Amino acid sequence: MPQNVSSAELAERLIDAVMAQRLAPGTRLSEQQLADLFGVSRTIVREALTRLTVRGVVEVNSRRGWFVVQPSPNDAREAFEARRVIETGLLLEASPGLTAAGLRTLRAHLARERRAIASDDAAQRSWLLGDFHVCLAECLGNHLLADILRDLTTRTHLISMLYQSSHEARHSCDEHAQIVAALEAGETQDAVRLMREHLQHIADELLIAAPADPLDSMRSTLAPVEAAVARRRQAGAARNLNVTPATTRGTRSSTPASATPAKSAVPPKTLKSAQALKPAASSKLLKPLIKPLT
Repeated sequence: MPQNVSSAELAERLIDAVMAQRLAPGTRLSEQQLADLFGVSRTIVREALTRLTVRGVVEVNSRRGWFVVQPSPNDAREAFEARRVIETGLLLEASPGLTAAGLRTLRAHLARERRAIASDDAAQRSWLLGDFHVCLAECLGNHLLADILRDLTTRTHLISMLYQSSHEARHSCDEHAQIVAALEAGETQDAVRLMREHLQHIADELLIAAPADPLDSMRSTLAPVEAAVARRRQAGAARNLNVTPATTRGTRSSTPASATPAKSAVPPKTLKSAQALKPAASSKLLKPLIKPLT
């Protein structure tokens, strides 16, 4: 159904789909399908996808099109390191701190997290767990960092899609509640410690599960089959046994020493004429090949 959204709104819809784990890493994003779905031109779609390319969520291939990025474990590690610096610094530098309105907003957010986990709604659960960090930055009054954290949490969601279970999600929700409780009590240092530990727990769980080497699967698939290798060795050994050694050394020529070479059947005049033509013909053939470059 046509919706006539702007490029910015379309970009945010795609971000939401990633955070809800509906758009998996490597998903191809068709310009025409998105244009038909949202009732916009392909120009609007390209603008939205270009925005997401800058934000590190989408990548483009000149021949294959647009795709959701597939971050490596190292990319995830860097994203979590960036989040650790930003979010702990945000808690330390926040002034005047968490207001009563901000506290109510965070408590409501935690309640929605718990309901989503209890209902086993994977999309809501994933989006809410990531949005908690954005919501916290907004409640602390820093909307610029909130925008940065939205992109960082989107990137970390891309790699967490295959590795985070509902049990880990419940653990994350509990840690969110502990951070909010520390802020409510005015214990900023405790909140910083809890945030650092929370991010480290998530990073450890994801990066331990992720393959260290992207070629591991292919390497295992193409490992040598011992029976096949042994069979080839046996076949090679059998072929070597059937090879007859050379016997030309020390043999004499079967041509008598007194034998005279056979006379040419071509008349001498004709032979001389053919030999004279050979250089000229060769020159004509080579001339275009060695023509100077201009």
